[in-house]
Amino acid sequence: MSGNRGGDNRGRGRGRGQPHGGRSGGASSPSGPPRGGSPAGHQPSGGQGGYRPGPRGGGAGPPGAGVSGDVVFGGPASVDQRLATSTELVKTLKSIPYDSARPTRPGFGTLGRPGVLRANFFPVKFPRTGIIYDYHIEVTPKTDLKSIKTRLFALLEQSAHPGWQEYVPFIAHDGSARLVSSKKLPQPLDVPILFLKEGQAQPGKHDKTYTFSIILTQELNSSDLDSFIKGDPNSRYWDFGPIASAHNLVLQYHASHNGVRVGKNRYFFPTQGRPLELSIGVEAWRGFFMSARPVYKELMVNVGVCMTAFYKPGNLADAIVGFRGQSKGGMLQRFAQKLKVTTSHLGYKQTKPLKKIMSTTAKTTSFQCDEFNAKITIEQYFKRKYKITLKHPDLPVVDISGPNAKHPIYVPPELCEILPGQPFRGKLDDEQTTLMLRYACKRPAENAQTILNEGFPLLGLTTNNQKLTNFNVSVSRNMAGIPFRELPPPSVSYRGGKPPNVNNGSWNILDVKFHLGGVVKSWWILVVTEQRPIFNGPGDPQLTALWKGFAGKCQRSGMTGISPDSAPTLLNVALVDPTNDPGRQESLGRIRVKIREQAQRPSFVLVLLSKRDNYIYPGIKRICDVELGIHTIHMLSNKVLTDPRKQDQYFSNVALKVNTKLGGINHKIDDRSLQWLTKTKTMLVGMDVTHPGPGSIEGTPSIAAVVASVDGNFAQFPASMRCQETKKEMITELTAMMIERLKRYQEVSKSLPDRVYVFRDGVSEGQFDTVLQAELPQITDAFGRVPRGGSGKPYRPQLTIIICGKRHHARMWPADAAGDKNGNPRPGTVVDQGITAVFDFDFYLQAHAGLQGHAKPTHYTVVYDESKLGADEVQQGVNTASYMYARATKAVSLIPPAYYADLACERGRCYLNDFLVSEDKTTTKSKADKEEEKAKVFEAAKKAWGNGVHPNLAGTMFYI
Repeated sequence: MSGNRGGDNRGRGRGRGQPHGGRSGGASSPSGPPRGGSPAGHQPSGGQGGYRPGPRGGGAGPPGAGVSGDVVFGGPASVDQRLATSTELVKTLKSIPYDSARPTRPGFGTLGRPGVLRANFFPVKFPRTGIIYDYHIEVTPKTDLKSIKTRLFALLEQSAHPGWQEYVPFIAHDGSARLVSSKKLPQPLDVPILFLKEGQAQPGKHDKTYTFSIILTQELNSSDLDSFIKGDPNSRYWDFGPIASAHNLVLQYHASHNGVRVGKNRYFFPTQGRPLELSIGVEAWRGFFMSARPVYKELMVNVGVCMTAFYKPGNLADAIVGFRGQSKGGMLQRFAQKLKVTTSHLGYKQTKPLKKIMSTTAKTTSFQCDEFNAKITIEQYFKRKYKITLKHPDLPVVDISGPNAKHPIYVPPELCEILPGQPFRGKLDDEQTTLMLRYACKRPAENAQTILNEGFPLLGLTTNNQKLTNFNVSVSRNMAGIPFRELPPPSVSYRGGKPPNVNNGSWNILDVKFHLGGVVKSWWILVVTEQRPIFNGPGDPQLTALWKGFAGKCQRSGMTGISPDSAPTLLNVALVDPTNDPGRQESLGRIRVKIREQAQRPSFVLVLLSKRDNYIYPGIKRICDVELGIHTIHMLSNKVLTDPRKQDQYFSNVALKVNTKLGGINHKIDDRSLQWLTKTKTMLVGMDVTHPGPGSIEGTPSIAAVVASVDGNFAQFPASMRCQETKKEMITELTAMMIERLKRYQEVSKSLPDRVYVFRDGVSEGQFDTVLQAELPQITDAFGRVPRGGSGKPYRPQLTIIICGKRHHARMWPADAAGDKNGNPRPGTVVDQGITAVFDFDFYLQAHAGLQGHAKPTHYTVVYDESKLGADEVQQGVNTASYMYARATKAVSLIPPAYYADLACERGRCYLNDFLVSEDKTTTKSKADKEEEKAKVFEAAKKAWGNGVHPNLAGTMFYI
């Protein structure tokens, strides 16, 4: 049996669930290094570890293709000189009294083969005793500010107002409410700004004057930052956030004025490279992430490569025609989300947000026109009023009225131009996502070249940036040289057969059986037929070969009750044509009836789909998970009806899932590797929250999931799930969910755990303290509410909470031949020095093999610990646990409990699918009406959620 050895594509994308055949990951943002040399007059404390590009071409092969780091980077790397005193930092940290909340680093890890890496962090030289003056900006009047704020700040920088103009070269701002200055501004300071549109020479009679009141809030002393990065114990609880974000404003000033910012700290440049067309009207741009971070003895800027989708500039009518042809008429509203267009038919150019694409055309949309004293169509109006004969009168008109306008303003789309530089706010479909991932998937060496040769100049991180000079700041082009260790993998075992050889984070399994095979009492195959049948009836030889092959694979793997000699129940459902059933409710009704009319419930249903669909897959999951309590496994017919070798691999992957759903244990790791969990009875917990994405109805709930182990095998992780307030990251009903998990552990193990290790996914660094304030009390409350039995003492195990971070831009390059064939670090690479926090107990671990593109490590931070865990214990423990993921024969990038919680959240999205794939989100309601509408949506979603997962499945890994 050959298991799933595919690359770990786990991303933070929150798309709908998909049939078996690969998990769709978000576009992981690559990153890379820089050339030797330093800004004039600055020799960074980072030593000689800088990147220097090697010669192009030659016999070394493509960048990163198995060549050593020395060849790729033009010379050997050394560990930054600043890290020579790391042992002194450890002594300092050990002198600080221990606190379970936000514990300090207990020391650096020692286990594993040591080496040197480069990381995409670059030293920032700053005046160690200087002051940055921090100001708050108030703009009056406040009416209509949102749409003109960018222009107002541009006019502020151009202002010749006395007492202000001379300070402009020494300021940086966020374009909203914060301004920092390297020179102290006079107080009070009020700057009047007359609003003029871009290109407007003379003010009109209705143009307003706005007043910028710039008010000093604090003085940020760089000596405080210097003490913090040196590890001064008195700086332990100093909040570095304000001064780090002030440096970000300065470092990002050039990018914010020359690029397009999307989200936080990400900038895209229209002139940079050729964009990739994802579909009609949508293209992918490559950009750069940059953010300042304090690390030991250095302020550093993290620079990485990133990708996002943009609208393609051009005529709106052309985009609509092309989009309709490509998407077969679907999702037009989603295409136009938050799109801005320009019109010129009035004799001058104006920019308007596109509010809605209507369902009626210029030929059929009519209104009572007072000017012509007649009821006329849009087509007729533009012909009579502007002498414009429309080329596309049969296209839908668009409404470009403002968000709070009482009446629509209809314009033919051919008179609208899509502005350049607009991020696409809709949800990418599967094909677009695949193209984006392929475009983003660059090898490490290529990302290194991109960061230095393109990123540094575009971001303005060069010696000729006057703004940096005016703040006495400069950025080194030397990439950080940091120590790493390659941790050893665990041994993997199965029941019977030769133990597999673990190599490069994965293994093959031949002629072995699952440690514990699931029991199949009966099983069904449900063939879901779209317009063209997949099979020619139940006796089709292809169908017979399919179920016999799959049953044989399950039987040989150690599952009982399933055999190629015993046929499953075969069901077929013909779906309604989607053009007559756009939401697929009638089709799902047919599936529901077909399953319900069977007399007995099977152990699982194997569902065969001919294609992926926005509605059928999630609809079947909801019917079977929530309404009927039946396990389902989906296969895509084009994936499974393939050549025998690929089919065997496919069956192996699906068998891993089926056995896990039925309570089996696929494989185990050796006892020694499990010691950190088994020396004291431990329950592993994973937690995550997923939020409604683009295309969702406003008010749609977020979904929280908590999974936990049930015994010392750490193979079964049943889930508790809830829907909660939209966009709320902290888990609302955590107490109840933890009680459910503890009770299930007690049912299976006949006792409660003595320790609980929580791995919390999806939390940003700024929310670490919020976890301790909002979730920690709920967890400890749950302990006190679980009946212990026997002893009268309240139940209170030791608790540890570790945050798992994947939304970061740290990337690494092996500095010698220690990398893999793609130039990535090898599985088991751990880094806890050089780019980690000064005081916090954190580390980066790349447990998996980077099979495609540039591997991203996971950033683990221990935010609460009553067990006083050591560095090696946690690092090697998480590394070995990464080999315990049930549905693959490889180490995964994220510790399995957190990974499972993510999968459970994804499954929960299926139950609210009707709210997550809404087509029309536009509204003309008032703010109060919108809030009322959101509340109604939330209640309707909770009603659709019902009681959640059916009791028949509640104790299982139904979500895997």
